[in-house]
Amino acid sequence: MSATLTANVVPFIDLPAQFRSLQPEIDRELASIFASAAFIVGPAVGQFEEAFARYVNAKHCVTVSNGTAALHLALLALGIGPGDEVITSANTFIATAEAISFTGATPRLVDVDPVTYNMDPAKIEQAITSKTKAIIPVHLYGQPVNMDAISQIARKHNLKLVEDACQAHGAKYKGSRVGSMSDVGCFSFYPGKNLGAAGDGGAVVTNDAGIAEKIRLLRDHGSHKKYEHQIIGHNFRLDTVQAAVLKVKLPHLDSWNAARRQHAEYYSRHLSKVPTIVTPSVATDCESVFHLYIVQVSNREKMQQALRDANIQNGIHYPIPIHLQPAYRELGYKTGDFPVTERLAGRILSLPMYAELTEAQQDRVIDVLTKNASA
Repeated sequence: MSATLTANVVPFIDLPAQFRSLQPEIDRELASIFASAAFIVGPAVGQFEEAFARYVNAKHCVTVSNGTAALHLALLALGIGPGDEVITSANTFIATAEAISFTGATPRLVDVDPVTYNMDPAKIEQAITSKTKAIIPVHLYGQPVNMDAISQIARKHNLKLVEDACQAHGAKYKGSRVGSMSDVGCFSFYPGKNLGAAGDGGAVVTNDAGIAEKIRLLRDHGSHKKYEHQIIGHNFRLDTVQAAVLKVKLPHLDSWNAARRQHAEYYSRHLSKVPTIVTPSVATDCESVFHLYIVQVSNREKMQQALRDANIQNGIHYPIPIHLQPAYRELGYKTGDFPVTERLAGRILSLPMYAELTEAQQDRVIDVLTKNASA
C-alpha cells in the first residue's frame, strides 16, 4: 500500500505501518546482505527455513520463489503429472488450479461449504475418478479446512494430500498449525499475506525428507552442486533479501494474527446486528488468522460505492470462480455446476484487515455498511 495515502483514507492493508515498526532490524539485515553480496541462497535463507519449520511444527521447510511455485513443486515431488487429476476447491485464487495445470495434470473442482467457504468434504468423493492422484484443500481467507474429514477420504482412496496454506500462516486446526497435517503444506509470502516478504516468496513444508530433497533439487535447476544437475529442474529459489525480511517478521506473526482476530471479533459484533450482512463463521475447533475479513451483502455494488465515497478501500476475493474463467473453459464446467461458489462470488466483500487497523477506522467501515445496508 502506498505510503502517500492521505490521513482520511482507511487502507485495505497498511504495509508501511508494519515496516515502520520493524525498520531498524530490517535495515540491519539488509545492510549485512548488501555488504556481503550474498543475494542468492545466502545464510538468511537457511536460517528462515529452520525457523519456519519449527513454527509450523514440520521437519523440513524449503523456500521457493512464490506460493504458486510451492504448489507446483509440491505436486511434482509427489509424482503428479500428465494424465492425472487433482481435486481442489472451486472457491480459491486461480494459482491453486494453475499449479495443477503446470504439472500436466487436470484440476477437478468441488463446491464449498456455505458457512466456512472452504472445500465441502461431502462433495469430494463424487469427484474422484481412476485418474485422481491428490487433493488440495485450501485454507481460504485464513480459515482452516476440515482436515479430519478430508484426510480420511485421502487415506481411503490412497490419495496424496497437499495443503494450500498460502492465506493461512499460523492458523490452527484442532491445535495443529495448518501445513503440518498432510504430505506437503504450501505457503505464499506475497507482501500482503499475514507473513509477507518485500516481494514474492513461498515455502513448502513436509515431514518427508525425500520430498524435501526433491523440492530442493527442483527449485534450483536440479542441482545441489554448481554445474552438476541430477534432474531437470526450475529456477524457483527464494532470494536472500526476502528471507531476511521474513526472518525478522516471523517472531511477530502470532501477535499480528491475534490482533487480526480481535479486529474480526469487533467487526462481527457490530455487523452481525445488520440483517442483510452475513459475517464470517469460525468452527469451534479452528483458529482463523483472518488474512481476509469477508462479509456477504446483497447489494454489493452499492456498498462498494459507499465505501469508496467514504475513502475506505475494499476488495472482492474472488468475483469470477475458476470454472467460469476463460483460461479454464476447456474443463467443460458451466454456470450452475458449483452453486455455493457462484453465489458467494456475487455477494462477498472484503473489508480492511491488518494488525495495525484501529478501532476508529473500523467504526468508519461499520458505520458506512450499516447505513447502506438494504434487502
